[in-house]
Amino acid sequence: MENNSATPSTSILPPTFLEEHRIPTLPSSIYYIPSFISPTTQTDLLTSLPPKKWTYLTHRRLQAHPSPLSKTNTLLAAPLPSWLTTPILPHFTALGLFSNSPHSQPNHCLINEYEAGQGIMPHEDGSAYWPCVATVSLAGSVVLDIYGKNADGSVSRTPRWRILQEPGSLLVTTGDVYVGTLHGIADVEVDEDLGPETVANWNLLGDRGAVEREGGRNHRITRTSLTFRDVLKVSNAGARILGARK
Repeated sequence: MENNSATPSTSILPPTFLEEHRIPTLPSSIYYIPSFISPTTQTDLLTSLPPKKWTYLTHRRLQAHPSPLSKTNTLLAAPLPSWLTTPILPHFTALGLFSNSPHSQPNHCLINEYEAGQGIMPHEDGSAYWPCVATVSLAGSVVLDIYGKNADGSVSRTPRWRILQEPGSLLVTTGDVYVGTLHGIADVEVDEDLGPETVANWNLLGDRGAVEREGGRNHRITRTSLTFRDVLKVSNAGARILGARK
């Protein structure tokens, strides 16, 4: 087994990485890029999703590529599918994203589909991954709620920050935000009270007018998120079996 569980480098991103896209009101370091991929690329990705790979949960459905993690947070060595890597990874490489990670690129992608009114409880990404997460949003917009940790280790009961993720956008989470906060999505059909005072990335949005025309509301439609990470522990055992199942 290849075990990369050693403490990762503190240099998560190149020094000048996306500085103009950093969300300034949050702890370091979290970045937002609108229009990271085009509407055509979004459509191509959605139509490429293999229909037999879905796992159905109570409030959403998901896919894990190339496979889910084991109970020991280990990933079976296998490449990500080309329909995911071809339209996305060249952009990551150009930005220097994951260039300092143990495998120099993401080796895992979790795909979540949320219908209007569906969400996810506040949670952390955890220690199974190198502390950098890159999430691409497809089709719909959603508000991501960020919860802080109190001095005693408890979690704030209400969100401290709100981030509006637009279709085609990229959200990169590293550093203090990765280790010091939780994130979740409320189970609502309409995100309310959106504006410069309540949305942390308001000045970075690609189309603020879309929210303003709706009176500070975002009426949700089905949204799919692609969350790319570098899993620290990778095993070659069983990779041949996994490949045969595809």
